[in-house]
Amino acid sequence: MYRFLLTPRWWGINIFAVLAIPVCLLMGSWQLSRFDDRVDRHHQQQEQSQSAAHAKAEPLASLLPITEETAGRTAKVTGRFDTAHPLLIPDRTVKDKQGFYVLSLLRTDETKGHQAVPVVRGWLPGDPDPARVPAPPKGEVTVRGALQASESHNDAGPEASGALPEGQLGFVSAAALVNVVPYEVTNAWLTEQHTEPPLKPVPPVAPEGTGLDLKAFQNLGYTAQWFVFAGFVVFMWFRFFRREAEMAKDAALGLLPEENTTTDAPADSSTQAQEAQEAQEDQAAQGPAGSREAPGGAGDPADEVTPAEAAEGAATRSRSPVGPA
Repeated sequence: MYRFLLTPRWWGINIFAVLAIPVCLLMGSWQLSRFDDRVDRHHQQQEQSQSAAHAKAEPLASLLPITEETAGRTAKVTGRFDTAHPLLIPDRTVKDKQGFYVLSLLRTDETKGHQAVPVVRGWLPGDPDPARVPAPPKGEVTVRGALQASESHNDAGPEASGALPEGQLGFVSAAALVNVVPYEVTNAWLTEQHTEPPLKPVPPVAPEGTGLDLKAFQNLGYTAQWFVFAGFVVFMWFRFFRREAEMAKDAALGLLPEENTTTDAPADSSTQAQEAQEAQEDQAAQGPAGSREAPGGAGDPADEVTPAEAAEGAATRSRSPVGPA
């Protein structure tokens, strides 16, 4: 009954199902693991953010280049602040209040190529105003802060997306600083957790692509999508199997599908043509017999015969076995 499973068509269907289902499950599991990693990383970032002020500082050089593992960890570096290039980062929110970052560049010999380190010394509420910003410490200092990945245009506020006045920067990045200062800058920055009043510390944030953002929930949506694909393959296989099994059962019981009526049409037409031809032949054969009438029709005076002519005609017909042509 199930011999149809051995046909080439069903071999193709079975191979497709056997390959498609594991692939869908594997891709769904991978997307789910991506989401779990983002959740774990989000919790880790929150813990690091809460303990950043009291965490043990590590040398900055040992944490560079920055990765997802080193982002948010507390680093320390020694150097001198560049007082000739003070910078402000406008349109930044801390604890639901609008303000700006205070950014200074630390010149140090502890980084590769003696690259300067961007340091966010703190945050102030309101519009950017250099007069409200305290000057950075002079001389050699040791800075401790949470290590952060470089920002992008997506991190810039709405007001910082256009042209900015001199001394302001849209986002903290080595690419944005390359045309501002005449020296190289690390592709990472520090946010101090022990600030000088009136500056307030900027809490560390998760690097892009590691927190519970829209992309994280896209991974969760892709997980459900792949699992739905796997279930759809199973559903369609059983649907085809049941249909084929029912057809095989009907064939075994002799319940064949009705023949197409269009195939009977030519036979019916030929039969009708043959019957019409036979009718014409019968009519042709009956024609001479039907014409055996007395000459002249009833009521026609020209065709009337005398009794003598009628007797002579009867005698003539009795002598001839075949009627007149």
